[in-house]
Amino acid sequence: MAESPAHRFGQIIGEVLEAAVTPVLKSLAKKYNLYLDMRGSRPCREGIKCSWRDLNGNTHDLDFVLERGGTAKQRGVPAAFIETAWRRYTKHSRNKAQEIQGAIKPLVETYRNAGPFIGVILAGVFTEGALAQLRSLGFKVLYFHYNSVVAAFKKHGIDAAFDESTPDEDFQTKVESYEKLSDSGRKALAKSLINAHKADIKEFTDALVSVVSRQIERIIVLPLHGVPQVIETILEAIHFVEGYVDAKASQYPLERYEICIKYNNDNTIEGKFGDKASAVEFLKSYLPPSAV
Repeated sequence: MAESPAHRFGQIIGEVLEAAVTPVLKSLAKKYNLYLDMRGSRPCREGIKCSWRDLNGNTHDLDFVLERGGTAKQRGVPAAFIETAWRRYTKHSRNKAQEIQGAIKPLVETYRNAGPFIGVILAGVFTEGALAQLRSLGFKVLYFHYNSVVAAFKKHGIDAAFDESTPDEDFQTKVESYEKLSDSGRKALAKSLINAHKADIKEFTDALVSVVSRQIERIIVLPLHGVPQVIETILEAIHFVEGYVDAKASQYPLERYEICIKYNNDNTIEGKFGDKASAVEFLKSYLPPSAV
């Protein structure tokens, strides 16, 4: 069955949205020594989709993932999960918000020790309820309103406005107008969308940078019958736990290890473990794959 021009034009707007934000994310990845995973071939995974597996074995296809310690040949530790979405009508916005939530929240739980940034980049028409739902779950939202999308296309000679009564002939004209653009013209269109939202993009990227640029300031390890040990690096913390002699440390048996990871942006991640192996496994989750 042939693809409808209405569906194709919706895909085009989604492609323009991804093309608009990709250079921004690539620039941040380069600046903070991160790997940007996105749709395309990558030797360490099958196919072209940016797919990640959660702790239950379910696979989720994402738009962008920033990784610490990642390379083309090796996955790193996720520092940010970012989804994009375009919707024209409010009746679809709540379902899309729930779809994004369903894809990313299981991955956040899987990689909770890494404390990844979660963000959504939306375009079109989304209700305040849908946006509030995402924000309440910890998502940072970058939103390009429908009128901004229409204005960006108009600058490049394309009438992107439509509603449920727009005929297929009009959609076909819109599709053909876009497909006539050169590569440089398509890049300029994407840039027009970015230029109209510089303040919003800065707010979104500032929040992203706050997470991906954070550094571990100290690790506090408390064997719960001893004195807290303040340690500067993950490897030193691993060596301390591995070398800790439980039986000789106290006349009382070890109850548990408490570990607190403190970052230089005031973020804190804590864990409590009843045995040495679990504590070491927790600490190792903060190391890039090559260091484990």
